[in-house]
Amino acid sequence: MQNFCRILTIIHQQMKKVSCIVLFLFISISLFPEEIHVSVNGNDKNKGSSESPFRTINRAADKAMPGDIIIVHSGVYREQIIPPRGGNSETERIIYQAAHGENVEIKGSEIVKNWEKVLNDTWSVKISNSFFGTFNPYSDLIRGDWFTPTPKDRKYHTGAVYLNGDWLMEASSQDEVMGPADKNNLLWCATVDSTTTTILAQFKDADPNRETVEINVRQTIFYPDKPFINFITIRGFKMQHAATNWAPPTAEQMGLVGTHWSRGWIIENNVVQYSKCVGISLGKYGDEFDNKDTESAIGYVGTINRALAFGWNKGTIGSHIVRNNTIAFCEQAGIVGSMGCAFSIIHNNIIHDIHVRKLFTGAEMAGIKFHGAIDVQIFNNHIYRTTLGIWLDWMAQGAQVKNNLMHDNSLDLFLEVDHGPMLISNNIFLSGTNLLMNSSGAAFVHNLFGGNMNVIAYDSRLTPYHKPHSTFVEKLHDNPGGDVQFVNNLFVNQGNASQYGSAMLPVTFDGNVFTKGTVRPVTGKLQERFGEMSTEAKEAFKKMQPQDAREINSLIKPDFDGMAKVVFENGEYFLDLALDKSWLTEQKRTLVTTNSLRNALVPDLPFVNTDGSQLIIDKDYSGSLRNKENPSPGPFEITKSGRQRIRVF
Repeated sequence: MQNFCRILTIIHQQMKKVSCIVLFLFISISLFPEEIHVSVNGNDKNKGSSESPFRTINRAADKAMPGDIIIVHSGVYREQIIPPRGGNSETERIIYQAAHGENVEIKGSEIVKNWEKVLNDTWSVKISNSFFGTFNPYSDLIRGDWFTPTPKDRKYHTGAVYLNGDWLMEASSQDEVMGPADKNNLLWCATVDSTTTTILAQFKDADPNRETVEINVRQTIFYPDKPFINFITIRGFKMQHAATNWAPPTAEQMGLVGTHWSRGWIIENNVVQYSKCVGISLGKYGDEFDNKDTESAIGYVGTINRALAFGWNKGTIGSHIVRNNTIAFCEQAGIVGSMGCAFSIIHNNIIHDIHVRKLFTGAEMAGIKFHGAIDVQIFNNHIYRTTLGIWLDWMAQGAQVKNNLMHDNSLDLFLEVDHGPMLISNNIFLSGTNLLMNSSGAAFVHNLFGGNMNVIAYDSRLTPYHKPHSTFVEKLHDNPGGDVQFVNNLFVNQGNASQYGSAMLPVTFDGNVFTKGTVRPVTGKLQERFGEMSTEAKEAFKKMQPQDAREINSLIKPDFDGMAKVVFENGEYFLDLALDKSWLTEQKRTLVTTNSLRNALVPDLPFVNTDGSQLIIDKDYSGSLRNKENPSPGPFEITKSGRQRIRVF
């Protein structure tokens, strides 16, 4: 018996030692995250160390655990990364990054040779369908809610053809491709049968077998195949050529890079370009209701309710950071997000050439297109050459759009069926049309307006508003125009606020400066321009009495020409404009704060910061402190008079 007890004691002591070893190993793994290396000269049978790197990023993704860093070395990687897991927290992420100072490209395309000349500038190539695996972009049609091809029966595919990096345009027929080639608008088309994909393409004055010709073969570049893959960082890559499909707010939103209904991603310092539809998606998961009887206000409310049941709350979804990226050449949107964008920060990005080819049409095109932008911050971005710069559609509440440079867009900002509060401050709006308003509860503060404003008087769609800083739906409400505050703005060029002369809800102008060529609000006139209107709403609208805008403390300078324009010089963007220091003495203004702005009327909520703290607009576009006793009009504190050149990006 004594021997038996002695044996038990020894076993117990050894188990304690083993437990300590296991605990030590666990702590060591936690404290010392692993670096996993990937190289084009590596092998997926290697260890993944710097001396023995993997060949593919996907192999590294399979190995990576929370806290690990995947370092990808220079070269071109042609793969679709599907991360199987994410991190555990903000401090225990899985990081994917390009090696410091190295050029890493990830492509959703493959190089294609063996082209045969057919006629004039038209060439043909035949590819076995097995080349594409389970996904063939040349049989995959672009489709979904609010997608409206023109003409209606026109077919568009997610595939694309690239000549030396730039894409060709899909033709409507083979006959069109067989015709004369326009070097500024080269065309392609494809046919797919049971075994073969045949692509016809125009290559004017170019031999496709000598040049670099690539075709889409992968749907995305970086996208989880399931939701709730949290806390991932993607940093420093050039990612391009993805066969993304249409991404409406009522279906799964898949981008070239996408978070797939998750929380806490950081997407930074990347180049994201040449996505057939969307560059970066922060959007909705997919379900059996995708694109099915949802293309309506009622349908979208149903989508919102299902999203709430599937985890749409601050602790589970959103809170992403997208910063310092260049996003370009996407035919739907640079950044898109339906509800999954909530609580996110989008800043210091360059977004350009979005939907400029007009490959197809629909209602979701923008540099940034968000639904459910609750407590979203969009600031310090440069957005140009887009069909629409920023479009906040449905349920923008607590959103802040500030310090953005926007020019050469068809439209800079569209606020659609939102109840606010929404703060629009310190922005430079210099496109022909600055604003389309189909919302209430907005404060426009210290902006530079150089174009037109279009106002929709009333929209009968019932749109939710929420508990403060929450996704919880408080109530549904229709969308009467008005409840906007224009404070301390500078109007230049052809800035035109005339359509806000009257509205259904109060409109106030306070402390604004109107220079040569601009138009103040014209009271006594309501532009009867409607959004979506039921028959009952049209009848009710006839009985509504609009309110004239209230304009106080305006400074009218019809002989002063601001002449604002954006100038690109030596790799930097400057704003050329004229300012007058005497505006500070001729007109007294007050610092804009939570207390100086009235509550957004429909939700009865104050204008505060996204964390609930008091709002104080005490810095200008450049980050300089404002004069607290008498702040300058427009985005910049005025230090001198006359024409001046200010660096803006």
